[in-house]
Amino acid sequence: MANRILIVDDAAFMRMMIRDILTKNGYEVVGEAQDGAQAIEKYKELNPDLITMDITMPEMDGITALKEIRKLDTNAKVIMCSAMGQQAMVIDAIQAGAKDFIVKPFQADRVIEAIKKTLG
Repeated sequence: MANRILIVDDAAFMRMMIRDILTKNGYEVVGEAQDGAQAIEKYKELNPDLITMDITMPEMDGITALKEIRKLDTNAKVIMCSAMGQQAMVIDAIQAGAKDFIVKPFQADRVIEAIKKTLG
């Protein structure tokens, strides 16, 4: 049974990159969202095992969405994705309940390592 993952990023190219890494490593991508508000709706609808969540997005940022998802499910597993130079936001995300973070541009082995560690 493949782990079910929701990808959240406002950039279609980034979602495609993560989807490619995940599917090549045997994970099932159950959905995608392009902002935090969509992420919350998709989480309720799909109940994924894990979410990869971009920090900076229009409408609702990843940290706000993370907090809302954790209100719905305190056991939600979320890995934050950040660009270089967003260390302060990464700290905020970890304090809000993110399990790990990966830095753009993504390195496939780091993405898979974070997911394996988070899913245990």
